Amino acid sequence: MYRNHIKRILDIHLATLALVILAPVMIIVAIAVKLESPGPAFFIQQRVGIHKSRFGIIKFRTMREGTPADVPTERFQHTDQITRVGKFLRKTSLNELPQLINIIRGEMSIIGPRPALGNQFDLIRERDKYGANDVLPGLSGWAAINGRDTIDNKAKARFDGEYVKNISFWFDVKIIIGTLLTVMHNTGVVEGGTGALARQEMAAAQDRTLAVGKR
Repeated sequence: MYRNHIKRILDIHLATLALVILAPVMIIVAIAVKLESPGPAFFIQQRVGIHKSRFGIIKFRTMREGTPADVPTERFQHTDQITRVGKFLRKTSLNELPQLINIIRGEMSIIGPRPALGNQFDLIRERDKYGANDVLPGLSGWAAINGRDTIDNKAKARFDGEYVKNISFWFDVKIIIGTLLTVMHNTGVVEGGTGALARQEMAAAQDRTLAVGKR
């Protein structure tokens, strides 16, 4: 009952309410994005939706014009494509607020697996094992509050699978509270994504090896 009916009703009402309340914040963010760099305030990117359909996810633009639209952040060798305002928006997750529109349109849910890019084949394939491609993607999700950028795609898919298996009102409430705490404490965010984390860990390992060699 909750999964098939009540969840969607709550999505519509809560997303509409949030859009009204946060409209002044979104206007300020849009102005800040426009003032810092040329280009539109919003960024629309093709993502994988329910049953691996495609839809245009809406975000505030955090990168400079001309940055490839279909490249995951973790594949960038440098993060200088991200504007100063964009770094703040990503850190606070404010860049995700326009996805409230995606929720109202029925392309997303408030809680669900974070929508993958169409070329993130490994993540999509892993999610297939758990049925995580057969639910609406979410503004936030179980994987998003259990590591976010610090875990690999296999771990993300496992968390997404746990969510799909245990969807309930109280589980969604738990994830919403966890999301608020994650944003407040800025946990799990690594600029450049899992790729950046891997490079950091590799650099740290090399430093430890050099230190041992000098002893």
